[in-house]
Amino acid sequence: MHTESCITFVDGGVTAAAGFTANGVLSHIKASRTTNDTALVFSEKPCTAAGMFTQNRVQAESVKLTRAVIARGRAQAVIANSGNANACTGAQGAAVARRMAACAASALGISADDVVVCSTGVIGQQLPVEKIEASMPSLASGLSKQGHEQARIAIMTTDTQYKECAVETVIGGRTVRIGAMCKGSGMIHINLGTMLCFITTDCAISASMLDKALRRSVAGTYNCVSVDGDTSTNDTITILANGMAGNPEITGEGADFEAFAAALDALNTVMAKKIAADGEGASRLVECTVTGAQSVQVARALAKEVISSNLVKAAMFGADANWGRVLCALGYSGQPFTPEKTSVYFSSKPELSRYFDPAADAEVSGGRMLQVFDHGVPLDFDEDAAKQILSSQTVEILVTLEDGTAEGKAWGCDLTYDYVKINGDYRT
Repeated sequence: MHTESCITFVDGGVTAAAGFTANGVLSHIKASRTTNDTALVFSEKPCTAAGMFTQNRVQAESVKLTRAVIARGRAQAVIANSGNANACTGAQGAAVARRMAACAASALGISADDVVVCSTGVIGQQLPVEKIEASMPSLASGLSKQGHEQARIAIMTTDTQYKECAVETVIGGRTVRIGAMCKGSGMIHINLGTMLCFITTDCAISASMLDKALRRSVAGTYNCVSVDGDTSTNDTITILANGMAGNPEITGEGADFEAFAAALDALNTVMAKKIAADGEGASRLVECTVTGAQSVQVARALAKEVISSNLVKAAMFGADANWGRVLCALGYSGQPFTPEKTSVYFSSKPELSRYFDPAADAEVSGGRMLQVFDHGVPLDFDEDAAKQILSSQTVEILVTLEDGTAEGKAWGCDLTYDYVKINGDYRT
């Protein structure tokens, strides 16, 4: 457990908040799978709800259905599967998504209109929903506070590790918790940082303010992540709030809303880094920080361009201090900055190492920094020292500008041979 200001990180993932239970089982959706592939999350009380979805014009049937659920501003359960995306599956796929909602609703005793449905996996294959229906009795009967451990595995595809987090804060004199689990390793790029993400909270907050907090947080977290430049047909992030913390309901802006937004942002920042660190084939997490920009939006856009560059990513894989690729990416971003007042540093960031290990919690110190470009002028630097820094599991590219006072960050990973291997036979 560690803290940031008045925000405490706690265990429990999606079941950390009061009233939420979860479970995961193996439904054998994909013959080769041996771990859980179907997850269920349930709130004992109805929730206000908000969500954001893929910007891809081709959208999975689960996305279409869940958009309609979220548009009503309420939900009470999530049913999600891996192994099959239920995308590009036509009317049959639409019927399958509805059947998933219906079987979960029947097992839980709620309306199918209150069930969020998500799928992830291979595109263009019909989802054998009868397998999910057959496993629903055990899935629902096994719901528990410890069930987050089973659910977090069930949504994984090419992920090498589960991704979850939970935070605790005080709002309106009451202890409030927010928890999450994500999946995301490949097909990840700006515009929701391709993934499935399920967030739960016991905070009492209206659907409209929940939506506002979510959109604000996503702009600086999941929308600042890129692995490979691809955005999926299935990207979905939902947040359910059941109000069981007992705080005065947040219905407008103010101190309580800001406290909730800060906790949500802390949670989502951790999750964004976990996704970037687990990029398909990745051997290191790359964080780009831009300071001294005209605005936060400009700083983030510049940082995103750097971590999205395949040439930068390849240089990170080779531990090559090719700062020219960083400058080039900044230059074609279309964002305003002054190259003659720009400096670049490379540093190791051992304190980020916990994003490679879900069980790790300790902060690590002792990073090294090396300046390679100073106010538009290249510097002579120790190539061996640079290679040692860039060989770290976690690397920061620091870009300092003198055009303003704003700062922005983005997260990505290196581009390795294994990325091609993973995606060369993903369907089979």
